[in-house]
Amino acid sequence: MNGEELTEQETALYDRQIRVWGVDAQRRLSKSHVFVSGLKGTAVEFCKNIVLAGVGSLALNDDNPATGEALAANFLIPFDENMGGGGSLAELCCDSLKDFNPMVHVSVEKGDLSNFGVDFFEKFDVVVISCCSLAAKKSVNEKCRKLSKRVAFYTVDCRDSCGEIFVDLQNYSYAKKKVDETVQCQLQYPSFEEAIAIPWRSLPRRVAKLYFAMRVVERFEDVERRRPGETSIADLPNLMKLRNELCLAHSLNESQIPDSLLERLVVSTKEFPPVSAVLGGILGQEVIKAISGKGDPLKNFFFFDAVDGKGVIEDISTS
Repeated sequence: MNGEELTEQETALYDRQIRVWGVDAQRRLSKSHVFVSGLKGTAVEFCKNIVLAGVGSLALNDDNPATGEALAANFLIPFDENMGGGGSLAELCCDSLKDFNPMVHVSVEKGDLSNFGVDFFEKFDVVVISCCSLAAKKSVNEKCRKLSKRVAFYTVDCRDSCGEIFVDLQNYSYAKKKVDETVQCQLQYPSFEEAIAIPWRSLPRRVAKLYFAMRVVERFEDVERRRPGETSIADLPNLMKLRNELCLAHSLNESQIPDSLLERLVVSTKEFPPVSAVLGGILGQEVIKAISGKGDPLKNFFFFDAVDGKGVIEDISTS
């Protein structure tokens, strides 16, 4: 959208949500540009949500071909093209998302995520990466932070029945309603690398066990040079060994990372669709907050476990 005001067509299409978050918030959404890399079930849920919300543009990045496993977790893949050379995941999802909201410009960015330079991310307001390696999370986050403008950065991971969202809004200001007045608030976010570098012994005693377990699996994949999702139940003994080493180094009781929780994170390489829906919904809500500047944003980790059905926010930072 090039103009400052919503068109008559946009006002009519987004009437319901304008009533919820206002014309100014919708105008900001309609001018925003979002990049998403890694199109499994959770990221696809997120893409659907923000396209329906009416962002200005959405760029998709995933050169992987459509497979039977991808079809099971990705409702945007046309059934008759799932394994017939019908294009990459990004291309297939792009075609489907255009039908959800023709007013949103949906495009494909081909190439490996690690090869995109700092300048590439300057054209976006929001960057979301999913199912990425530890190195990729650190690298892309750092590139976003090097830009002269603030780019909101998110990672989202779903491992079977568990999921995690990380948020970096850098130095972020937003409006918050208090009784009969609106006040301006400010939050300072650490980068992903800064957050996970905080010694575990320095964290509050009741930090979610899922935070520690995700770091163990993440570190294991990094050390073994595995792609996210390639770790299996056969690796559990080595995962437990690494867990013990990390707990010893961080002076953390091993009971904070139960064997059963580690097992659940690697027992299946698939994403549990109901968990994907929850994470995709929360992530969509948070991105809308960040773009509109309205409402308390998540700082800075969100965890969801389908076993107890609870979502937990953890502030993993030095502030």
